[in-house]
Amino acid sequence: MGTSDRQLLRMVKITKEFPGVLALKDVNFDLNAGEVHVLLGENGAGKSTLIKILSGVYPPDSGTIRVDGQQVTILDPAHAQRLGVSTIFQEFFLVPHLSVAENILLGREAMSSRIPFMLDRAALNRQAQAILERLGFNIASATKVIDLGTAERQLVEVAKALSANVRILVMDEPTAALTDQETGRLFAIIAQLKAQGVGIIYISHRLEEARLIGDRITVLRDGRYVATQPAGDASLEELIRLMVGRELKEKFPKLQLTAGEEVLRVKGLTRSKRFKDISFHLRAGEILGIAGLIGCGRTDVARALFGADPYEAGTVEVFGHPARIDSPRAAIREGIGYLPSERKTEGVVMVRPVKENITMSALEQLSRFGLLNLKKEAEIAKHYTYKLNIKTPSINRMVQFLSGGNQQKVVLAKSLCRQSQIFIFDEPTKGIDVGTKVEIYQLLNELAKEGAGIILISSELPELLGMSDRILVMCQGRITGEFAAREATQEKILRCAFGDSERSPVRDGQEQTGGAAGR
Repeated sequence: MGTSDRQLLRMVKITKEFPGVLALKDVNFDLNAGEVHVLLGENGAGKSTLIKILSGVYPPDSGTIRVDGQQVTILDPAHAQRLGVSTIFQEFFLVPHLSVAENILLGREAMSSRIPFMLDRAALNRQAQAILERLGFNIASATKVIDLGTAERQLVEVAKALSANVRILVMDEPTAALTDQETGRLFAIIAQLKAQGVGIIYISHRLEEARLIGDRITVLRDGRYVATQPAGDASLEELIRLMVGRELKEKFPKLQLTAGEEVLRVKGLTRSKRFKDISFHLRAGEILGIAGLIGCGRTDVARALFGADPYEAGTVEVFGHPARIDSPRAAIREGIGYLPSERKTEGVVMVRPVKENITMSALEQLSRFGLLNLKKEAEIAKHYTYKLNIKTPSINRMVQFLSGGNQQKVVLAKSLCRQSQIFIFDEPTKGIDVGTKVEIYQLLNELAKEGAGIILISSELPELLGMSDRILVMCQGRITGEFAAREATQEKILRCAFGDSERSPVRDGQEQTGGAAGR
């Protein structure tokens, strides 16, 4: 992966402090033309703050920025774009009720030549469709963003960034919601951009991906620069050590437990055009993995079990008794907790403090005669902040100012606060660093040890294989495979994910030791 000697960007001694948090301290970073420079670090390491400074979202407290050798003061995001800096943030910055075309060309729309101040929608759609087709994205430009899935929205963000005259492209977790095929297409686009001399800053928590796509890798830790090295020279173990400052002995520290009584039984659950005839059971102390390609219906089933979406047929039994789950409130009453895959829009209230987010599912327990016990609320919030090692200067800190991993922990704390006994975790480690992943795995172990039943939905097959006791596989809204952990392989799971049905011998009457089975 050759790169040009021409330096596009140089950031020197960048420092940024927020109330109670030193986000960056004297960080140096540079980027050459035609280079992919990977930026790694745990959640809270300062990666997002650094790119938001480059993108004009935040001003630095001190330090200098040079673009093409010229020192610049980036005033705002529009100024950054004029300098050739485009950013694909981990959080989507799309307007849901506008079309794909309107989002891609927002602020640069084609105007009617006949009617003043009116958009030329036909020209707008043609221009955006040409961009989408050039990138190989099969999305109609007239579609409203609200009607797109997560992966399609990610592709719209990519198209939006590349529609400008980009010289420096920042990509923050661009493949988190993409399939392998879409990821391959994105990598091909990156190769084309490199050949054109575009410099790319690439942020990812997928270390294998970082080594594959990168030319150089820079690691930040606790807001400080740690090291820069060629991507080809960096081993996974060394990168992890640089990121976390310690060795992680076990990537998937699964406990060996014996499963207990049945806590959940689902029979024939069906929702038109989403999923059909879903049947399975879950036992205390068991982690049941659910695998499948994006759009297979995994999340739809999870939302139905939590009462967020209706189901048309089938039954749900909780601890042996029939349960009518027609709302999240009903699910919470039955002891079901849900950690959604879209934590920022469905899991937390970003503009409210940590303590309110943690306790919002347990307000009935904290109130008397309609009055909230503020002292008890603070005590509970502090307890779970400490238990989950949520990095925040205060429980009064707004959740929007926490890193992605710590936001995820707040969502976990919300379910724990309600003392749920059945947990549905949908992509619990998406977009978070390896150190925080291990913390979440250890929490899964702790919950299972205490007798909780856990459903783990994940797009990362090593995670499912490493942390599950049984694995179900879904394809096109149906269960096409079921395996005991000792029998499951990536090849078997993928075969079922593409529609080739297979069931292991482990069935209802032949259960089952939770983590001990063949481990």
